Amino acid sequence: MRGVETRTQSKLIYERARQIIPGGVNSPVRSFREVDVFPPLIVKEGSGSLIRDADGREYIDYCLGWGSMILGHAHPAVVKAAATQMEKGSSFGIATLLEVEFAEKIVSLVPSVERLRLVSSGTESSMTAVRLARAVTGRSKLIKFSGHYHGHVDSLLIQAGSGVSFLNREASSKGIPRGVVEDTLVFPFNNLEILCDFFRKDPKASDLAAVILEPIAGNMGVVLPEPGFLEMLREETERAGALLIFDEVISGFRVGLAGAAGLYGIDPDLTCFGKIIGGGFPLAALGGKKQFLDALAPLGEVYQAGTLSGNPVAVTAGLATLAQVELAGFFENLQSKTDRLLTPIREAIASRGCKACVRAQGSMFSVFFGLREVLCKEDLQHLDKECFKKFFRFLFENGIYIPPSPQEAWFLSTAHTNEQIDFTANKAVGFIYSNL
Repeated sequence: MRGVETRTQSKLIYERARQIIPGGVNSPVRSFREVDVFPPLIVKEGSGSLIRDADGREYIDYCLGWGSMILGHAHPAVVKAAATQMEKGSSFGIATLLEVEFAEKIVSLVPSVERLRLVSSGTESSMTAVRLARAVTGRSKLIKFSGHYHGHVDSLLIQAGSGVSFLNREASSKGIPRGVVEDTLVFPFNNLEILCDFFRKDPKASDLAAVILEPIAGNMGVVLPEPGFLEMLREETERAGALLIFDEVISGFRVGLAGAAGLYGIDPDLTCFGKIIGGGFPLAALGGKKQFLDALAPLGEVYQAGTLSGNPVAVTAGLATLAQVELAGFFENLQSKTDRLLTPIREAIASRGCKACVRAQGSMFSVFFGLREVLCKEDLQHLDKECFKKFFRFLFENGIYIPPSPQEAWFLSTAHTNEQIDFTANKAVGFIYSNL
């Protein structure tokens, strides 16, 4: 592993950070505690598929701002658009034409979205979705799935995935009132039988406001919905008079222009967007049916507000990003890159007959050690975390950066070259043959 002695500047910066920032980081997973790497990565700059740390070391980036940078870092079209807008003003807290154009673009691309409200983070989007669902149904109960992460909202930070998966198993944080926990019902992902029993037999179903889920889980590693699971949720929520909320903060514009909803042919009531739509800037959105979104203030009595909501620089960067994503062959190109990377890894796993598997949808994917199949968070109790630590350190040593957690998704961008992909695949295959 690259030791402290070879990343001197990173260590100095991290020590400074720990004196003034809790834990030295502004988001817990950045501490690299799950992989026992010290100091954590301190990034100085990025371009294309590469990032450079404070010591000038270069890494091929498969985290990409947790999926945000689908075009790679500092894409020229995005940089130019954002810089041009900054010269005109970076923040107004007043309505702009740009917001209208952005909302029109999302509505034109995602069939289930008739209205759009812009916010600044995925957490804000899911928080607003839950409040809206409770308001329009007059009910209080929510269903979420273990391992699915919807931001640090009290009512959703329960048996969550992502960087909180190692915390306590009920509420995934201290400071969440018991009453909030009691209103959130947590089910295993992909278990049709248990959910059907709830909808058909449990009296709490009559007080159900919404079901919220990542249609393609990305915050416990990439876990796909089993055939019929999303269709069952759509059918049962409609029958129960509850809303179906898709959290597509990760999958939106990552797995296709219409996201997972378009990929699987499901029509959710509300959809949370984030990451890619901001082009690297803080931007998220809540979209959905007119009848529900129009309950938001100022038309309705469901309050939501934000000074930076619809920030003109973020919206401009988002429009520039979506213009690239819309180009013919965009997703086919990303898929070919993903196949180029994953095919030799899968072949190595099969050849060795080892306990490991790869799960992917489009250009988001995960490598799971210690498991041959993953359908839900409960399967992850058998995850070989020590093997992942060795894998992470080996790649990091060789200038390859993947998310520093065994329960996160990797991502590819259009900026990754065949040479970088082949280099990564060769290193991963070498690790498998040497360690599994």
